[in-house]
Amino acid sequence: MENCTNLITTLLISSASLVLYGLMRVVYIVWWRPKSLEKQLRQQGIKGTSFNLLQFRGGDMKKMAKVYKETWSKPMSLNHHIAPYVLPSFHQMVQNMCKEQSVNDLTIQDIIEECKLIYIAGKETTANWLTWTMIVLSMHTNWQEKAREEVLRTCGKDVPNIENLNNLKIVSMIMNEVLRLYPPVIAQLRHTIKKTNIGGMSIPSGVDIWLPTLFFHHDPEYWGDDAREFKPERFAQGVSKATKDQQNAFYPFGWGPRYCLGQNFAMIEAKMALATILQTFSFELSPSYTHSPFTLITLQPQHGAPIILHQL
Repeated sequence: MENCTNLITTLLISSASLVLYGLMRVVYIVWWRPKSLEKQLRQQGIKGTSFNLLQFRGGDMKKMAKVYKETWSKPMSLNHHIAPYVLPSFHQMVQNMCKEQSVNDLTIQDIIEECKLIYIAGKETTANWLTWTMIVLSMHTNWQEKAREEVLRTCGKDVPNIENLNNLKIVSMIMNEVLRLYPPVIAQLRHTIKKTNIGGMSIPSGVDIWLPTLFFHHDPEYWGDDAREFKPERFAQGVSKATKDQQNAFYPFGWGPRYCLGQNFAMIEAKMALATILQTFSFELSPSYTHSPFTLITLQPQHGAPIILHQL
């Protein structure tokens, strides 16, 4: 009888301990850990909305959703300054941050070195890249003619081969500039699994880091005062010399050991498609085209890309 009583007591204590442990884990995950991360980041000057258990991210998300809905409900003018339109909430955050602080002189190179991401790969990114290329060349017909002249001079009317594609320098410049202005993937994400130092800032484990590729690609600090203009000639000497002071701010396929493995194939695929189109057609934007870039996994024209083709 005494052994039975001891067994029941042990089971009750064990059950109570498990319940208490479970409750402590819940409190740790949904309250203590987020508040601890918030405190550590605030001590380093990183501001943001305070964690609220009742909203649990809902407050910011609702505000952002409203801003996006209002922004995307109307088209933008026909230009390449798309960052405030595609990412209105984050653009405002960046503007406020730049006014208030320099975030401990955090540089793009520091971010790139610590947060090298692998991108979403697949045909959708290449298709969107080619779509934006045709839209942009419809807006800048002088570059469309330059590209066509190069393709016809190099390939004639024959199907382009790998050697010919490698010699299409103007086409490469154009496609890189389109990637800069309209990167298919506009941001990269990383979750820290251990404490990480970035530009003198200590980032604790368990933090989601968001790298806005679109902002870096449009930043005058790295590309000059003409950063929001279509200027393929900036890539005339290659990617490494395209930015001011040769600062690397161009990484549509990621960077470092985890860059997109399909990068070279995507470039060949896109150049082949564009060269073939240029051999056969001239093209222009339809009057029904509405310039409204938005992101749904990848950057794409919200209302499609009606383009008029003229057979040569």
